[in-house]
Amino acid sequence: MMILNLGCGTSLCAHEDVVNMDWSVYLRLRRNPVLRRVAPLVLRGERLKKFRSLSSNIRVHNMACGLPYADASIDAVYHSHLLEHLDREMGPEFFAEVRRVLKPGGIHRIAVPDFERRCMAYVTHLGFCSDDVERGLHDEFVAGILEQSVRKEAFGSAQQGPLRRRLEAWLIGDARRRGETHQWMYDRINLPVLLERAGFREVSICSFNESRVRNWKELGLDLEEHRDETLYVEAVC
Repeated sequence: MMILNLGCGTSLCAHEDVVNMDWSVYLRLRRNPVLRRVAPLVLRGERLKKFRSLSSNIRVHNMACGLPYADASIDAVYHSHLLEHLDREMGPEFFAEVRRVLKPGGIHRIAVPDFERRCMAYVTHLGFCSDDVERGLHDEFVAGILEQSVRKEAFGSAQQGPLRRRLEAWLIGDARRRGETHQWMYDRINLPVLLERAGFREVSICSFNESRVRNWKELGLDLEEHRDETLYVEAVC
């Protein structure tokens, strides 16, 4: 088996069948000799700890340039909370590339924030807004839908002092440049439609930690912490 774990970030799978791949700012900093020396001067606390603990078991690659594998060479492709960070018009092109590298019968498994659940939580909370306390909390439900789409400053930078914030923005860019922002959102309707239009078949909504990928539970790729806010979809090449 060969499984691609795309957009793994700093979370990776150690299983021998899995190739972890990402283009995160931490990985790009580490790959560049100059930036690797500058990074400890800019990062601190948990972010510096994360940078220093990066595993060598991650292939640094910009997936906007395609996937560096031959046609029909991969058994399964998995990506979690990656698709929503791509521009909407990139979705069909990205899916076409995934389909190209998958073997016939290969599995494409996707995990994305569930837009339907977020909208339902917002609408449900409207019913509690006669209470003053709940009215004060309502913006959190609006943020659940919009915040990560409209954010300009990267979350980590916003926690720093003014000088460090300017330095980080110059060095590694704003939230969009760092890939933090959501460019589109998906639900149980539009994601299956996108897969079908890309030529995938047997599209199905899945449960957490259940998959047609062989020995899926042994891989430990789906994260328990995201299960209540995530939509899981699989399709066959």
